[in-house]
Amino acid sequence: MTKTLPTNWTGRDDSSIENAIRHGASRRDLLKMLMASGVAMSAGSGLLLRASDAVAATPVSGGSLKAAGWSSSTADTLDPAKASLSTDYVRCCAFYNRLTVLDSAGQVQMELADSISSDDAKTWEVKLKSDVVFHDGKTLSAADVVYSLKRHLDKAVGSKVNSIAKQMSEISAIDDLTVKIVLAAPNADLPTILALHHFMIIADGTTDFSKANGTGAFVCEVFEPGVRSIATKNPNYFKSEGPYLDSFEFFAISDNNARVNALLSGDIQLAASIKARSLRMLENQPSVETFVTTAGNYTNLNIRLDLEPGAKSDFVEGMKYLIHREAIQKSVLRGFAEVANDQPVSPANRYHNPNLAPRAFDPEKAKYHFEKAGLLGQKIPVVASDAATASVDMATIVQQAGAEIGMDLDVQRVPSDGYWSNYWLKAPVHFGNINPRPTPDILFSLLYSSDAPWNESQFKSAKFDSMLVEARGALDDEKRTAIYWDMQEMVANEAGTVIPAYISGVDAISTKLKGLKSNPLGGMMGYAFAEHVWLEG
Repeated sequence: MTKTLPTNWTGRDDSSIENAIRHGASRRDLLKMLMASGVAMSAGSGLLLRASDAVAATPVSGGSLKAAGWSSSTADTLDPAKASLSTDYVRCCAFYNRLTVLDSAGQVQMELADSISSDDAKTWEVKLKSDVVFHDGKTLSAADVVYSLKRHLDKAVGSKVNSIAKQMSEISAIDDLTVKIVLAAPNADLPTILALHHFMIIADGTTDFSKANGTGAFVCEVFEPGVRSIATKNPNYFKSEGPYLDSFEFFAISDNNARVNALLSGDIQLAASIKARSLRMLENQPSVETFVTTAGNYTNLNIRLDLEPGAKSDFVEGMKYLIHREAIQKSVLRGFAEVANDQPVSPANRYHNPNLAPRAFDPEKAKYHFEKAGLLGQKIPVVASDAATASVDMATIVQQAGAEIGMDLDVQRVPSDGYWSNYWLKAPVHFGNINPRPTPDILFSLLYSSDAPWNESQFKSAKFDSMLVEARGALDDEKRTAIYWDMQEMVANEAGTVIPAYISGVDAISTKLKGLKSNPLGGMMGYAFAEHVWLEG
């Protein structure tokens, strides 16, 4: 006679079932085990579901992971200050730590810092965790933090966040575990800024980045720029949880279909940033699933305002009317995107200006502006590459729209390798791809201030620069919001960056890969997946 499972049943409890699942027991074996203990089939099925869910949510230690990104080059670096590609960020997140990190809700959490505090948002005190060691055995101290942060101020280093870091007018050690940071002006965003990938902490005096000596969850065993990296678990990691993997290998497969096929064949367990058009390859594949993150990533058309043809404002205006945003959203991105309005602060950010309408697709207005610029009928090179997500397809749509009004846009498709060093920021008309950033201040400082390191269209505005400083120090959030809304409007109307859509990132993963969560810093868990995921079975 069978019976339902009583609440105090202890014969074959949940933990026993979970243990059996972990050891590979089949569903039939598990049901036999339960029925032998007098559990009804209906109750047993519910128990199995609970146990399976618990097993899936419980980290498992061990195993080796292979993951593939979409872009790399011989300029790949282990120097956090110079990191610029997703492949750099993945490695930096594995080998180093930051003072703070952002959780899946975008809230600041402490990492190497035990606390960060300020009474006026200008003078900050950072207390460090004790007994944290670098991979070479050196103990973390305030001197390491001071050295790491000051490097961003040294122009010889070439830090990608120099324009952000230079607001730190004083960086000093109070004692071995306490750092003081004084800003040139108040900035309540400092704890968030310190969570950027570039602000990883390295050992005092480090100049050799052929291998990484960090405090991170993994130790660098192999680093071959443009090829691959191999990392092994740090046995002395300071966190009580993780990493769970014994090792992981990371490399890039630039061809989207090849990346998907590598996942389907089992050669890799994570294929990052899958293009929407390739998602059909994953349909009805029980061994894989997709993980979607919408955090503000975008591919943009950049028109340099200091070079021809962008020096003619009517050309820029014409291109903004020639972009068919809805077609890009639906056809190119298969609906995995939101229509954008030519500025970088996405709807995922609380400072997004919802009143700024995107320009409507209007070929006749575009033609008017091209004629006014004296460029209608002239051949205009447009550089695109698979390195910039979906840019080749976007360029094709714009080219076709241009052809219908007599505008000759010559799409030049160039290889992924070397794109970011040879074409991005350099070609007169080209595409870029920007990873999500958590605050408008960071986006504007990196991309639109007059001294921004990645000023893609060479937009220069003294008014914009002063507004950036004003918003940064505004402790009144209502005032700050109003300034950021005005700045978004300025970028949309005056800069040479055309942002047609905010792209949802789609990472494809093996169903055996568990623990992946969304993060406001982008796909692959804000590029920090390796520390948090595990392989089931």
